[in-house]
Amino acid sequence: MASQRIRGTTPNLIAAARQLRLNLTPAEKILWEALRRRQLRGWKFRCQHPVASFIVDFYCPQYRLIIELDGAIHDQQIEYDASRTEQLHHLGYRVIRFRNQEVLSDLSGVLQTIVNEIEKLTSQSPPQVGDLGG
Repeated sequence: MASQRIRGTTPNLIAAARQLRLNLTPAEKILWEALRRRQLRGWKFRCQHPVASFIVDFYCPQYRLIIELDGAIHDQQIEYDASRTEQLHHLGYRVIRFRNQEVLSDLSGVLQTIVNEIEKLTSQSPPQVGDLGG
């Protein structure tokens, strides 16, 4: 099984991601329903996906785009979140964040922001060949 693991992950991290998928927050459930099965412009997204030593909320491998949803707990971990985002940027990922309340009150606006971000990425450079992040 180790040969199929995503680079930089561990069996414990993969198990934790699986567990998180079973316990999505209300905002994560709503966004996942809108992203899953290539519903947004045919782009593939993964939910609670291991990337390096982290589990990210949503990941679009084609564009190395990570989407994070922030609830109230994130008000107490601003420095940690900034450091994590910086580490992911250093590894070549683009990270965008939304507050849970944004998803709950303006899903269409959140989806439009994701579309705009991917369109911006596609105009800057071609999509990555292969999936380096898993």
